[in-house]
Amino acid sequence: MDYQVNRKGYYGEFGGAYIPEMMVPNIEELEARYMEIMHSYDFKQEFVSLLKNYVGRPSPLYFAKRLSEKYQSNIFLKREDLNHTGSHKINNTIGQILVAKKLGKTRIIAETGAGQHGLATATVCALMGLKCIVYMGAVDVERQAPNVKKMRMLGAEVISAVSGNQTLKDATNEAMRDWINNPVDTYYIIGSVVGPHPYPDMVARFQSVISEEMRWQLEEQVGRENPDRIIACVGGGSNAAGAFYHYLDQENVELIGVEAAGKGVDTNETAATITLGTPGVLHSSRSILMQTDDGQITEPYSISAGLDYPGIGPLHAHLFKTGRAKYLWATDAEVLDSALELTQMEGIIPALESAHALAVLPKIKLRPEEITVINLSGRGDKDMETYLKHFGY
Repeated sequence: MDYQVNRKGYYGEFGGAYIPEMMVPNIEELEARYMEIMHSYDFKQEFVSLLKNYVGRPSPLYFAKRLSEKYQSNIFLKREDLNHTGSHKINNTIGQILVAKKLGKTRIIAETGAGQHGLATATVCALMGLKCIVYMGAVDVERQAPNVKKMRMLGAEVISAVSGNQTLKDATNEAMRDWINNPVDTYYIIGSVVGPHPYPDMVARFQSVISEEMRWQLEEQVGRENPDRIIACVGGGSNAAGAFYHYLDQENVELIGVEAAGKGVDTNETAATITLGTPGVLHSSRSILMQTDDGQITEPYSISAGLDYPGIGPLHAHLFKTGRAKYLWATDAEVLDSALELTQMEGIIPALESAHALAVLPKIKLRPEEITVINLSGRGDKDMETYLKHFGY
């Protein structure tokens, strides 16, 4: 089974570029040049150097001793929360800002939910001296205020999206409208493995540094490259794509994505796309979406702003359809419990998004000899207000 994108931009039946005419020149230019740019010597040198000396890679692979004792198995955490800006998002924005410069673009736009991608984009724009506009749902501007303040301090303009339920989907809509209206000087840094081809493939490649490091770190620590299982949270799915990437063809490695069930998959307040969704087109690619019978997008909900999205990347839709990966879900209540558990057992406060991956540990059968790697995609600084509200500290 082939799990990589084909020449037409599809993973099996999912993917493609369903774009309006005004976007065709930008997408065609990017598709024609992104691989050439990414494989060039100058790009590789600068990308690797920035990941090492600016981002702080490699991120540690940490053996969670107390968590392992509780679940009677071997649990490792891939510490993407320790990256500069506090999440995996910086891996992708470093790569894409270098692509944008090679294409001669001077104005950068981005969408963001939890604010981590917006923060990472604002950071690399400040680094490179480029203008930055970040679209963010009005609801997320309120609940992720610390990241909004950081973005503005970095020089970015943060624009509230007030349509729909004013979250990630709506921010993405606004960013795409901007790109259509400013096709010449503007580059759109998409934050996940969503959108028209070649974005899902490009973002997955930039995030694949996660599983690339994971292989040699496991070899170094336990004497083998392959874990028994990798778990990662999934909204659009970039951190999971990066954690899975180098193991896609290793069928003996179980891949588990965890979606946001919100208040429950049997309620109208959820973002569990794989569980509830059907095939359709959103944000210029074909994937699995939460939608009504007549194709209208259902408004998603999650306590975590970064997973509050009614779709999933086409790679993940393909992995689900082929059975290569499992997709479980976790409710807000389960996520809060798992976040507190990690905090008080390992001294690590996770992002709400990352806590979804932790929340399925009680739901899966773990054996004493097994090795499970959880991709801890971000840190919980941005979510302290939510934590304080729920825990009453």
